Amino acid sequence: MIEILDAGELRRARRSGALVADILATLRDRCTVGTNLLDVDRWAKAMIIDAGAQSCYVDYAPSFGRGPFGHYICTSVNDAVLHGRPHDQVLADGDLVSLDLAVSLDGIAADSAVSFLVGDTRPAESVALIETTRRALAAGIAAAGPGVRLGDVSHAIGTVLSGAGYPVNTEFGGHGIGSTMHQEPHVPNLGRPGRGYRLRPGLLLALEPWVMTDTDELVTAEDGWTLRSATGCRTAHSEHTIAITEDGAEVLTLAPR
Repeated sequence: MIEILDAGELRRARRSGALVADILATLRDRCTVGTNLLDVDRWAKAMIIDAGAQSCYVDYAPSFGRGPFGHYICTSVNDAVLHGRPHDQVLADGDLVSLDLAVSLDGIAADSAVSFLVGDTRPAESVALIETTRRALAAGIAAAGPGVRLGDVSHAIGTVLSGAGYPVNTEFGGHGIGSTMHQEPHVPNLGRPGRGYRLRPGLLLALEPWVMTDTDELVTAEDGWTLRSATGCRTAHSEHTIAITEDGAEVLTLAPR
């Protein structure tokens, strides 16, 4: 189902997006050398509950996961890129961390992800990887607007990712979002311009370019959820929820300044 929000629902979506952005910004600041991923999950749970919101993850049980996710945030480290299930792992200097959070507030969901390096060590390849996903996300947002074909958005994202020399996996990508977290349409990170669904005002999309350094092949970890690069290479993931408006695309999950 492709869901189109009315003006009142869009106002609620802005509040959901602001909450997700605020929680992610707080968690990113707290992720330092020595932080345990289980603490990150506990912090996320507390902030979601304190805001009167609901987690989109804790009871989530799609066909590609093993049972309910059981946690409040995805924490993916180094070779993990998507659906990272929090576990007893302490962050080390130079780790590349991706946090992915989806929350529903007043019946509307928002979804965002950020990748960053922990500590003082900043490997050049990891910095470039993260920056490429950010640039691809910005390109996708810039391409989105009323009347634009979905393939134009995917093409803009994929041009940046491929242009930087990274293989692109299209199995997992962006998606529609609204009263539920995952909706149609699927937004692959590679596409053909002029093809696909024509975007309409009131549509919410979660755009999420993610990439692995030297492969497009994923493997599932023993926890049944965490997706890792098949070669053990590092990965990065950037995501925003946007609303298609009469004037273009409004980013709902921008971090507070």
